[in-house]
Order: sequence, then C-alpha cells, then structure tokens
Amino acid sequence: MKTNVVYRRAYNRCLDLLATHAPGGGLPSEPAFSALLGVSRTTVRAVLAELASRGIAGVDGREKRLLRRPLRGDYLDAAALEPMADMLERKFMAWMVGPDCHAGQVINGLDLARQFGVSTSAIRECLNKFSHFGLLERQSNGRWRTLGLTVDFVEELFDMREVMEFRAVDRFVALPDGHPAWEALTGIEEQHHALIADFANRYRDFSELDHRFHRLVNSVAPNRFLGNIHGVMSAIFHYHYQWNKKHEKERNHIALQEHLAYIDGLRSRDIARARAASRLHLETARSTMLASIEIAGE
Repeated sequence: MKTNVVYRRAYNRCLDLLATHAPGGGLPSEPAFSALLGVSRTTVRAVLAELASRGIAGVDGREKRLLRRPLRGDYLDAAALEPMADMLERKFMAWMVGPDCHAGQVINGLDLARQFGVSTSAIRECLNKFSHFGLLERQSNGRWRTLGLTVDFVEELFDMREVMEFRAVDRFVALPDGHPAWEALTGIEEQHHALIADFANRYRDFSELDHRFHRLVNSVAPNRFLGNIHGVMSAIFHYHYQWNKKHEKERNHIALQEHLAYIDGLRSRDIARARAASRLHLETARSTMLASIEIAGE
C-alpha cells in the first residue's frame, strides 16, 4: 500500500534526522517535520506516535523532546519501503551509469524486466518516461537504443534546473517568519555541520543530503506541469555523484560550503544574494557533471 510505504520511508528518514540531535533537546514542530520529510502532517503524527511508543521521543502536545538516539534495530525493514516505480527508476539509473550500458547500445525491454524482476508493463512505463527526456529512443520489437547523457543534454537540463530553482529561491526568501520551511532549513543546516564534523568518514553521504536540501528549496514552489521533469532531474543529479570518483572528497567538501553559503543567502531575505549563492552552486554542479560525462566518454 502506497500510504504505508510513505509512512515507513518517512519514519526511517526521521530516524536519520534524529541521529544528529543530542538527547534531551527539543525537536522540530509538526509543520517543520512535514517540510523536512516531504510528507503530510498526518503522516508526521503517525511517525511521532511510533517514536513515542519506542521511547525514542517524548511527545506532550506541542512539546517534543528526544529521549535517546535511534538504534539500528529501530529502523523499519528497507525492503518494503520503496514503491515499484521508484525502485525501478533507481535500478534503471544505476544500470545506465554502470559498466553494462553505453551510448548507442540496443536494449531489450523483456531482458531488462527479467534482470530487474519486474513485469514487462512496468519496465515499458519506466523506459517511456526516460525516453520523453531524450535518454532513450524506441525502436521496433520492444527494443530501445540508449542515447546517453551528452553535453548538449546536460546543458539543457541545467538550464531548466536553474529556471525552476531560481523561481523557488525567489519564493523562499519571501516566506513569512513562521513558515515551517525556515525551521526545516535549520534542520538541514545542522545536518550539514554534522557531516562536516565527521567528513573523513561520511563524505559519501553528501549525495543524499544534497538531494534533501534541493528538495526543500524547490518544495516552496510546486508546479504540477514540471513534476515529472523534476523527478527525472532528481534521479539524474542524484546518480551523477556516482559516475566520477576522481576528487570526490574535495568536490563534496566544496559543495557543502556552497550549500551553507546558499542557506545564508536564503536567510538574508535578499533575492540578489540568495540567487548569487544558488547560481554559484548550480554552476559548480554543472561543471562537475560535464566533467563526469567527458571522463565517461574517454
């Protein structure tokens, strides 16, 4: 059931957030949790109830405190968390950037369905989705040809990303003081500092933190017509961190610092300053991705 999947994923993400808090400290409000986790307040209440029943958090009306840090045994089974479409999209992107796939390769939908353990209709829907964005070209007899991530494709993708994110930045800096996105932003900032404090051991965690940060920024400017575009964008940006391991540690450290400057820009309420920080970070990400593609093509 989708609702159960949403709840279970939100619960596990919440445990990840709580792992960065000190026991005894206060926890974010329900609206802030909702923004941080990307779920409804109803789901947040269900998560908080489970935390209370496990003795992880104390909940008394609006007052919430962390009683203890989460343990590995507190997490719900990850195998049941992912909706089929998301799981398939993740597997397909991982396959596309792996050694078994190259630009121009002809692939068979039936073979992929068997490889991923899904139905042919599910793989067809996934392939159709990615073909809309120029990553695949449909041929005859259920076969497809991969077009790969070209320089032109990435340039156009980042052009669209900038349009979407600059619009979100303008909305973010104009939010009222009490909007839950500000509290959520504080939580994200704390996660950045926690990652920096243990960077030598955790620098590969940046990809997921980057995803959460940009999801929060873009959440204040939803657009039903751009929803599918944003989903494919997120998948591509998330996986591009896995393509090029050269200087990965240094790149992630630079990106963390750019995120913190970006957060300061949003808090300044100065659109020009916030946009400048956003532009700098997106230009760095663009250069990194283009470099990854050039290395992959060598």
